[in-house]
Amino acid sequence: MSSDTPGFELPLRLLLGFRMIIDEVHAELAQQGHPDMRPLHGFVFQAIGPSGATAVELGRRLGVSKQAAGKMIDTLEHLGYVERTPDPADARRKTIHLTARAIDALTKSAQSFDRIRTQWSAVLGPARLQALETDLRKVTPPDLFRLDMPNWFGAG
Repeated sequence: MSSDTPGFELPLRLLLGFRMIIDEVHAELAQQGHPDMRPLHGFVFQAIGPSGATAVELGRRLGVSKQAAGKMIDTLEHLGYVERTPDPADARRKTIHLTARAIDALTKSAQSFDRIRTQWSAVLGPARLQALETDLRKVTPPDLFRLDMPNWFGAG
C-alpha cells in the first residue's frame, strides 16, 4: 500500500500533538497558581519520584551531569517545588524531595491530561482514540517514562 504522505510527517504530527497537549496543560497550570512551571519540570518531578533523589541520582535518571541536575534543583527549590533534606545514611549528601506545591502541580496536570484526553475522544471518537493508543503501544517501548527525553532533544 502506497501513501502520498512523506515519511517525515509522522514524527512531526506526533510531536505537534505532544506540543499541543503540553502547551494546554501548562496554560492551565499557569491559571491555577503555577505560572513558573515548564515542561522540563514534569520530567524532573518524575525523576525525583515519591522517595526523593540525590543530585547524582537525578542527573543519572535524566541523562544530565550532576552540575546540570544541581542547577535544576536550585531553580525548583527557589520556586518552592523541591526541598533538600539531610540524607540519613550519609550526612554529606542531601536528598531532594517534592514539596506540597509540586504535588499540587502534578495533581492539577493529571486532571488536565485527563480532560484533554476526553476532548480528543470527543473529536476522534472513543474507539478511534483507543485504537490510536493501542497502536502507539505496539510501536513504542513499554517504558512510558523515558526521563532522559529533555537531554535527548539537546544532545549534540
